[in-house]
Amino acid sequence: MADDGQGRLRTEGEPAGGAAVAGGEMLLGVGLLALALLAAYRLYLRWGTRSGPGGAARQGEAVALPRMKRRDFSLEQLREFDGARNPRILLAVNGKVFDVTKGSKFYGPEGPYGIFAGRDASRGLATFCLDKDALKDEYDDLSDLNAVQMESVREWEMQFKEKYDYVGRLLKPGEEPSEYTDEEDTKDHTKQE
Repeated sequence: MADDGQGRLRTEGEPAGGAAVAGGEMLLGVGLLALALLAAYRLYLRWGTRSGPGGAARQGEAVALPRMKRRDFSLEQLREFDGARNPRILLAVNGKVFDVTKGSKFYGPEGPYGIFAGRDASRGLATFCLDKDALKDEYDDLSDLNAVQMESVREWEMQFKEKYDYVGRLLKPGEEPSEYTDEEDTKDHTKQE
């Protein structure tokens, strides 16, 4: 061992000066770069492919869909618009059907609220339950919900009205769909924008 002239001891095999320190710093830099790349890759896997195979293509396809004409839906008809069978995603809240396609990261098949796609989401939203048990396969009149839960449903309805296009009503069994004119359809769509 010998003094390197700067008050540090070096071994005989170690080069003079800071070559060892520089090599260690370089190794640390490469390690940090590798860690950052790994973190970026993991984020990409989690969020970049969120909507499954062809995620970016599916997102672009959803954006390219024309605005839906106003119409009413039975539960059976609504189920077709779940984002898997049809690129458009609809859901119902408090008897009103909304086009949530632009929120496909949330309501699409792989999204956290994908369970509501093509369904009446009222009960699940009112009870804050994301289980299949919160969704009924037949028309749900929500008559067993308490006042707080019904207020929650109305608040969710208002949020959906502000953010998404209203496309029609959810029909009760035996109820006939309304006939909408092009004028009503245009007026209501421009009012929401």
